[in-house]
Amino acid sequence: MDILYLLVPLSVVLVLLIGALFWWSLSSGQFDDVEEAGRRILEDDD
Repeated sequence: MDILYLLVPLSVVLVLLIGALFWWSLSSGQFDDVEEAGRRILEDDD
């Protein structure tokens, strides 16, 4: 039972950290054009 006093706050901090990283990636434009890299591979560079 004592381990819950450690694991519950640790899991809350981990969820908040993952949420903050996801929010940062959305606001910095990481997911704006996810298909461009695939098209760039297929295009010919003449």
